[in-house]
Amino acid sequence: MSQQTIILITGANSGVGYATAQILAEHPNHHVILACRDPQKGQKALSELQSKSLKGTLSLLQLDVEDDTSITQAVHTVDEQHNRLDVLISNAGSAAPNSSGRARLNQIFSTNVIGATLVSEAFIPLLLKSEKPYLIQVSSGLGSMKMATDPSSVMYAAPWDEYRASKAALNMITVQMHKRLQSHVRVFAFCPGLVRSNLRGEDEAAVSAYGRAGDPLESGRGILGIVLGERDGEAGGFVNKDGSFPW
Repeated sequence: MSQQTIILITGANSGVGYATAQILAEHPNHHVILACRDPQKGQKALSELQSKSLKGTLSLLQLDVEDDTSITQAVHTVDEQHNRLDVLISNAGSAAPNSSGRARLNQIFSTNVIGATLVSEAFIPLLLKSEKPYLIQVSSGLGSMKMATDPSSVMYAAPWDEYRASKAALNMITVQMHKRLQSHVRVFAFCPGLVRSNLRGEDEAAVSAYGRAGDPLESGRGILGIVLGERDGEAGGFVNKDGSFPW
């Protein structure tokens, strides 16, 4: 067996993160690190995935994207165990559905922008040790300024102002990272689409977006294509499983 590809996914215990971990761990040369804020939820997700007899390997890592000490320790652990990171999937996100006002803004931006940025920056030195590293920021088409200002777009009338603003900010961070790292790291912003997730809340209506949400495994397959090098020509872009999104 050739050397394993070391992949870390933040927010990997549910939703898009969990589904992506499952899809990626179906490949025998992949080792997927489930980076989770809550160790108990992480262990439950790890046990469930391991019960599926996937061909790759999995491990669990405690990582709270809003805690600098947790980030530093996570980087140290990955360095100590693997001495590099081949793929970082920055997926942890929040829509703070139970908050409002300043608390809602603080939560959303702390996780989706500040946390995502600081985690990515902290792991870049380990990505630079990889022969072919990838940095994937899980964004959202809701963050597209072009679609938000186009009355003919399905994204035009969507609500979630604070969440949309956070993903627009994350998109700019992604653009800047690409410009700085493009000679070494393939950087992508990826839109998973409207899929089942507890981002909107934990009751069935919220998880399923009142029946409109799709299967997050499809998002995972879109990310798999990036990891396998099938979309290198789109590096530096904003993509989904089917093609490109306008910034």
